[in-house]
Amino acid sequence: MFLEFLGAAREVTGSCHALHVGDRTILLDCGLFQGRRDESRRKNERLPRATNRIDAVVLSHAHIDHAGRLPFLVREGYDGPIHATAATRDLCALMLADSAHIQVKDAEYLSRRERAHAEPLYEPEDATRALRLFESHPYGRWFDVVPGVRARFDDAGHILGSASVLVEATERGETRRILFSGDVGRSGLAIIRDPQPPADADADVVIMESTYGDRDHVPIDDARATLGRVVRETAKRGGKVVIPAFAVGRVQELVYDLHALARAGEIPPLAVYVDSPLATGATQVFELHPECFDDTEALVRTVRTLFRFDLVKYVRDVQDSKALNALRGPMVVISPSGMCESGRVLHHLANTIEDPRNTVLIVGFQAEHTLGRRLVEGRPTVRIFGEERPRRAEVVVLDGYSAHADRGELQRWLDAVRSGSPRLRTVCLVHGEADAQGAFATRLRAAGYEVEIPEPGARHAL
Repeated sequence: MFLEFLGAAREVTGSCHALHVGDRTILLDCGLFQGRRDESRRKNERLPRATNRIDAVVLSHAHIDHAGRLPFLVREGYDGPIHATAATRDLCALMLADSAHIQVKDAEYLSRRERAHAEPLYEPEDATRALRLFESHPYGRWFDVVPGVRARFDDAGHILGSASVLVEATERGETRRILFSGDVGRSGLAIIRDPQPPADADADVVIMESTYGDRDHVPIDDARATLGRVVRETAKRGGKVVIPAFAVGRVQELVYDLHALARAGEIPPLAVYVDSPLATGATQVFELHPECFDDTEALVRTVRTLFRFDLVKYVRDVQDSKALNALRGPMVVISPSGMCESGRVLHHLANTIEDPRNTVLIVGFQAEHTLGRRLVEGRPTVRIFGEERPRRAEVVVLDGYSAHADRGELQRWLDAVRSGSPRLRTVCLVHGEADAQGAFATRLRAAGYEVEIPEPGARHAL
């Protein structure tokens, strides 16, 4: 019985870990690698395992770096179950179809650039076939994965439907429990409930994300106040606020907070455009799953239409999206992708980045080698659509909207798990860059944990 780290090992994207129990193999996540085009393509085209040797997939949540290779797995022959929460399944219906569309368009672009046919990683029909394999389960209830292995989802508080995964495996009379944190959210995030660390896990080993293992976030309440200030100041200059934001989770949080700010009179009555068919569809999925909402929040208790109010307009049509570039005056445009690598947000950035009246508001993690990271780093020029452009717009980085726990929140989650896990021996850090993982490992070792930082392909015996 052993673990094998096949993705998000010493890096942030491509989450995929294999649990081997006898002749059975269970994948924990099967995510897409993101970053440099050629390097990501090579990694994404490598199967985590031969499909006839994968018996089941257990999915922590719907973000593409955790779920985005599932259609490729199916394209290559996988036909086993994909276990997830109901909200994760519904979000994947949108996100995998959108990812397939991007794969096709990317292949068309490469074919033109290289003057040679390029195959998409997968196509829409592969995403549809993957969705037919989903089996949904509620939080807190054990389900069978394969003979001798069962699992349970606990609310990770990261995005709608996100889960930590507790796996219990028995081989030759020996039972081990493996806890995969998934992506741990923050206490106090808007809309969804706080993370619920499984204090009864009785885990032998924890696979732990470490995205922000080297830093603390600003308080969440400060994030809403800063959002209001940025909108007011940019509106006073007559500019636009462009917010590259992940379509699932971040867009809904921003709309929720803008709704609250508008109700309190803390922002002027300006138009808020959500420019994304995916974000529009994801918002509808949120509206289908109020059972995931945090009913201790005043807005959740008092307002039925959390994501629909007078100022907000959802944009699906391409022509309507292009028309936004011709509009002048104060406005907010929220558009994926969160790392500024694709989608409609690139057109908005190209249209606004050279005007000092405008603001680009960065509200989430930006991986290395992405346009978002270059904006965070304050580069004086940035390349958009192959053209170097002077960055004259103000760039504001607002970490308070991160859906990932910071180092203190991660350790508190882990300490709660340890309180009910007397056999816990090892914490394996994944889903983090080298500096973050090194700093977090040092912190955890000082607190008495045995810590490993697995290399890609490393194995951990259970």
